[in-house]
Formats: sequence, C-alpha cells, structure tokens
Amino acid sequence: MSEVEIAPGKRARTAYSFDDIAIVPSRRTRDPEEVSTAWQIDAYKFDLPMLAAPMDSVVSPETAIEIGRLGGVGVLNLEGLWTRYEDPRIPLGEIASMPDKHATARMQEIYNEPIKPELIKERIQQIRDAGVTVAASLSPARTAQLHKAVIDAGVDIFVIRGTTVSAEHVAAESEALNLKKFIYELDVPVIVGGVATATAALHLMRAGAAGVLVGFGGGATHTTRKVLGIEVPMASAVAEVASARREYLDESGGRYVHVIADGAVGRSGDIAKAIACGADAVMMGSPLAKATEAPGLGWHWGSEAHHQVLPRGERVSAGTVGTLEEILLGPSRTSDGSMNLFGALRRAMATCGYSDVKEFQRVEVLIHRA
Repeated sequence: MSEVEIAPGKRARTAYSFDDIAIVPSRRTRDPEEVSTAWQIDAYKFDLPMLAAPMDSVVSPETAIEIGRLGGVGVLNLEGLWTRYEDPRIPLGEIASMPDKHATARMQEIYNEPIKPELIKERIQQIRDAGVTVAASLSPARTAQLHKAVIDAGVDIFVIRGTTVSAEHVAAESEALNLKKFIYELDVPVIVGGVATATAALHLMRAGAAGVLVGFGGGATHTTRKVLGIEVPMASAVAEVASARREYLDESGGRYVHVIADGAVGRSGDIAKAIACGADAVMMGSPLAKATEAPGLGWHWGSEAHHQVLPRGERVSAGTVGTLEEILLGPSRTSDGSMNLFGALRRAMATCGYSDVKEFQRVEVLIHRA
C-alpha cells in the first residue's frame, strides 16, 4: 500500500477493494475441464476453495451436510440458534417475518437464550454422521468457556471468528485467551480471524493458526464501518496478509498457513480476485443465504446484528436465486455472478492458463477503479 499525506503530520495508505482491481489474462489459455479448484488444510481436502460462513442465515446442520457433499465445508455457528433452541425453526421463522423497526431489539431477545452444551454435541454429531468434514465456530469470548464441549463432540476443524482477533488481547477484569497455548493443546487445525494487516496476521501464524481469516466477515450485513469506523478494503488486506505468509514461511522453515478471504466476496468474480491477491480459499455468507435450502428463509444476518451491547449489523433481505448446488456449481440462471460460483472460477483460471489455485495466486492484476 502506498502512503499519502492527508494533512501535516498525518499519513495514510492507499488501499484497494476487489471492485478496484481486475485480473489480466496471460499469453495462454486452458480447457476448464483441466483446471482444479481443490485445496487442502491439514489432512482435510476439498474440491471447492470455500467455507460457508458461520451465520445462522447460512449454515444449519442440514446445509453444512449439503455443502460438504458438494465439495466445500460449512462452518456451524455454535453460539447461534442451533445450540440455544431444540427447534430453531420457530425463532428462524420469527426473524424472517418481523418488521424492520423491531428486528434488532427482538433478535437481541431471541439470542439471549442460553447456549446448551448438550446441543453442541447433538448438532456436531448430526453432521459427523453424514460423513462430511465437521467445522464449527466460536467467538474469542466464548472459546475458553465452550471449546472442551466442541472438541469432545468431535469437530474436525475449529474456527475462532470475531470482528477482529489478536494474539495479544488485553483484559483487566478477566483472563484473556492465551491463543498460542490454546492452539498448541488442541489436536485439530484452528482457523482464526479476522485480521487485515501483516503484523496482526504474523502474530496469529506464530501462535499456531492453520489458517487466517482476512477481513471482518459479514460484509453484506455488518455496519462496522459506520459504528466503529473500522474497515480495510479487501484486495489490499488479502495481498498484505499473503505477504506475511511468505515471511512466516521462511521464518518457520516451511510451515504454510492458509489465507482465507472473509468479507466482500459476494460474486464469482470476487472469488477469483481474492485468490489472485493470494487467498487459498474464501469464506462466503450472502451468496449462500440466497439458496432455497438456506435457514434464513430469504433473509441474512450475522452475529453483530444481535450483539447485546453494541449491534454492528443488520438483518437484510437476501432473496432466493436457486439451490445450493446451482449457486455453487451451476447451471446459472443469472448473469450477475451470483450462481455457478466455482464454475466461473474454473473458467477464470482457464482463461488465464492456470491449472490450480496455487498457480492462480500468481496471476497479474491491475488497478481498475471505475
């Protein structure tokens, strides 16, 4: 990122979003059928470089199973309605039908129901019984409290996801999560985020994270920029964290940490641009909330929307465009990049002549501000 002076003594860096860049085709092309979008984290291999975001409007045990069947991985939110209610269809229906003016206050009430550890075990077992990789998420604040129940239930990949996550959290009145010690003691790969700078990412890599989430998640639903003034354009954020991965690869003697773009990935072209900037995979919410199977029933929201003290998100209308299979693998019935997401990625890679995700990270990009 280049620096500019916005006033005497105050400098800022120029940064770019996915909308600000474009991918440059190379001198050769390739048949799309010869392109692989597969990736691997630890011992777990996936056909699609995609994690479904741990949002109640996107991932239920049923959709996690279907996404796993289709080649991705669905991350279940273990602080959501699935672990608070025996039958979450009732609160889900209420959230989908309530007027906008009452949505935030009522969602705070609905999510005030206590988390039940026995439901954590039940939901994870349901996904495991289907034979797909089990991934589940907790916020940093809940990780120390509930992680044992999660591990005992048999999770394969553990995700610690917050608006911002650091390896050096300071708390005067409670013991902060010692991330390095915590990861060291677990027997499963841990993905942690969000971060947006090389310095923050390096701290998480040194703490033992198998993957780092770049961005603040919930791009279509959060109001973090308006409420906190915090935002980092994703093209620059992903590229910067990818540079930190290269530094850590040398520093650690070859330990590779996966970079996962989490936020502002709403169309197929955004997936291609995220990988072109250095991501190994993307975490997606809003495109999958548009599926006929999505538990949000045409609505989309994240955990920020019902925060008990300072909501930084909102419930938004997502609509419905097709099944999960159509959204991920096609065929597409739209021309806006909202369906056949990974067929489009495969075609973008083929157009540029690259055969796999790792190769495609080297593709040339241009600044292309409209």
